[in-house]
Amino acid sequence: QVQLVESGGGLVQAGGSLRLSCVASVRTFSNYAMGWFRQAPGKEREFVAGISWSGGETYYEDSVEGRFTISRDNAKKTVWLQMNSLTTEDSAVYYCAADQVSPISAAPIATMVHQYTYWGQGTQVTVSS
Repeated sequence: QVQLVESGGGLVQAGGSLRLSCVASVRTFSNYAMGWFRQAPGKEREFVAGISWSGGETYYEDSVEGRFTISRDNAKKTVWLQMNSLTTEDSAVYYCAADQVSPISAAPIATMVHQYTYWGQGTQVTVSS
């Protein structure tokens, strides 16, 4: 069982930055690739960014590429999402998710909701114009 707790959301002006954190309560954090998703009102939950179990590989949704950075520290059992140059289109509830993987797997970083087993409760990000 994995428990994920996000924090760091809030209200920010367009052009500003936020850093989201997700702390995992799990014995071996490095058994999991991690992802950030977001869901705006009336829209489906969508992939934002993902990171491999080692942190050596990352993948981003096109609209956040170059603005957002995902990172992790396995010793701290934490994954972060640094969000810069925020726009009103980035407003949503942001969720952290965990995907159990094999360290020898060559599979790409998961981008679909159903590929992730564990989810946090979400943190609200609101970007004002």
